[in-house]
Amino acid sequence: MTAAEIIAEVGNAARYPTKARFAMANGTAPIEASSGRITRHRLNRGGNRQLNRALHNAAITPIARPGTEGRCYYERLLQRGKTKKEAIRILKRRISDRVWTHLQPNTTTPQTHQVLT
Repeated sequence: MTAAEIIAEVGNAARYPTKARFAMANGTAPIEASSGRITRHRLNRGGNRQLNRALHNAAITPIARPGTEGRCYYERLLQRGKTKKEAIRILKRRISDRVWTHLQPNTTTPQTHQVLT
């Protein structure tokens, strides 16, 4: 269901030429909230909220299951000193980048359909 929601919300993937543009559109690109010598990033409240919710579900699901790639990455982030919210935000961005990669047209494989003239 999550994959269907993402595809439905994205529509034409060509609208997003880069991972960063896709992340800004779905609200997973962090916003810098630094002050003085402290460098921090906060959650972006903008973007497509339905798409952000689908990516959030895609991030939370593997965290609940031990041994998954998402859970291992989440635990590594916690060991590096990130808070739980920061770790989820970073995991969502990583998932967003992978989704963008999978939505891009594959230009290396030949087309299977030929137009007859």
